[in-house]
Amino acid sequence: MTGASRGIGQAVACALAGAGAHCILMARTVGGLERTDDLIAACNGGTGRATLLPMDLVDGSAADMLGPSIMARFGRLDILVHCAATLGVLTPVTHMRPDAWQDCLALNTTAAWRLIRTTAPLLEQAPHGRAVFLSDPHARIPAPFWGMVAASRAAQDALVLTWANELPAGCALRVNLFDPGVAATRMRRQAMPGEDFAPLPRPDQVARQILPLCLPDENRQGQRIVARPIVQPVRDCLTRNA
Repeated sequence: MTGASRGIGQAVACALAGAGAHCILMARTVGGLERTDDLIAACNGGTGRATLLPMDLVDGSAADMLGPSIMARFGRLDILVHCAATLGVLTPVTHMRPDAWQDCLALNTTAAWRLIRTTAPLLEQAPHGRAVFLSDPHARIPAPFWGMVAASRAAQDALVLTWANELPAGCALRVNLFDPGVAATRMRRQAMPGEDFAPLPRPDQVARQILPLCLPDENRQGQRIVARPIVQPVRDCLTRNA
């Protein structure tokens, strides 16, 4: 589980732990991982367990060792959920700085490729391997100033769907994209600081739609699943604005 220190990544980790999974939590911030670990520890009557793995996915050598390290420690990997991403810089294409462009590609595209390379052998051997990569609406529908996100996420999506199509016949691994749409996350706050978050889906609500993609009875393959609209109850919105 990448991006597990907050937002959708944290919520998915808690959902998986609630379903009985032992989660390997990856993120750059140790404090955020510890908060997620505390939430997981409360799952299933206090029996939830997780392994914390602070790491920067942009560090290629560390990312490449992820699969072998998991194999050495646990002997298997059943589920990969890749939530880590960056907004980059919202700017016209003609104003993009090379350093910002490279940083955005490094996390939104190259990290996904490295995760595929390092975890594929384990996932393909799992009885019911599942891989879910979070996408972004701009990967399908580019919008002004969102070029970094649009390009880097579209490239990631192409890699993921190509991988799904390359899997041999009879392979139990299911690989899909999940587009959460607009949700109440830190990244959305960075992009739209003045937006009213009250009507937006919360990370835990999004996570409940991702969880089925990780379970053994999921049969979809190589698809982009778009989150169903969630309308917040009026009372809930008023409570959160109080």
